[in-house]
Amino acid sequence: MTINSAAPVVVGVDGSAAALDAVRVASREAAYRQRPLRVVHAFIWPLTGVPLTPAPGAPADAGLRHQAERYVAEAVAEASKFCPEVPATGEVVTGAPTPVLLGESREAALVVLGHRGLGGLAGLLIGSVTVQVSARAQSPVLVVRGEPRADGPVVVGVDGSELSSEAVGFAFEEAARRDAPLVTVHAGLHLTSVGPDDILTSVHDLDALASDEDRTLAESVTRWSERHPDVPVRHRLVRGSPARVLVEESKAAQLVVVGAHGRGALGGLLLGSVSHAVLHHSHAPLAIVRHPGQADVS
Repeated sequence: MTINSAAPVVVGVDGSAAALDAVRVASREAAYRQRPLRVVHAFIWPLTGVPLTPAPGAPADAGLRHQAERYVAEAVAEASKFCPEVPATGEVVTGAPTPVLLGESREAALVVLGHRGLGGLAGLLIGSVTVQVSARAQSPVLVVRGEPRADGPVVVGVDGSELSSEAVGFAFEEAARRDAPLVTVHAGLHLTSVGPDDILTSVHDLDALASDEDRTLAESVTRWSERHPDVPVRHRLVRGSPARVLVEESKAAQLVVVGAHGRGALGGLLLGSVSHAVLHHSHAPLAIVRHPGQADVS
């Protein structure tokens, strides 16, 4: 994936606590990448004809427009406090959240979102905007879930697909930035258990795996390992549901990485079943990577 060297990390805000959590994580991601941070609030109200100015007799700083500007100013201030070395700017952009954020993703190094925002129903684990942007963004998307942590490995799900290789490459880059180990996880109900913990050793021992599929997986990981020789790697081959295994791995991870689709993904699905399930249940922030050749679904 080719990204403009000046591309910012973009974070969407809506005044919610989850959005401020996302701002802090986005600030750290911008610091890792030595990129600026861009805070965006999607301001839908002009499209609805709702009055934007203060009501008669209300304070001068009341009204929907001023409220939107406060959301952005608060987020920029929080970013500057959390990572003062990162230049942070903000903008109120007219439009609905999904198209605004998808538009931002075209020029972004990374888009960061909270797992839910204002108006999210208690029964919904993930807001619809987060799901749609995660599936259709032109950049990788980082969804802030769980309690962000600075320790633990980067975990990536692999299945031998082309998109899986993109996710592995992204995960290696993240592990290198964070000075963290990488754990690659290949899970499936058809796999044979290889031991009490189903753990295989380092990436350099993967050529000993028996099946052609496993050798393909090993080659995919080894290709990226050669580009990042300082990243320690463990490979896990686990019998079980891929989504369930990745959610379990997320408990000790500082980041989980998946492709937007895996093998057998149907064209009509916005997200593959594994990425969708992990998005809803991960205990750690989740990065979702689309293949640069995937067309946007409007």
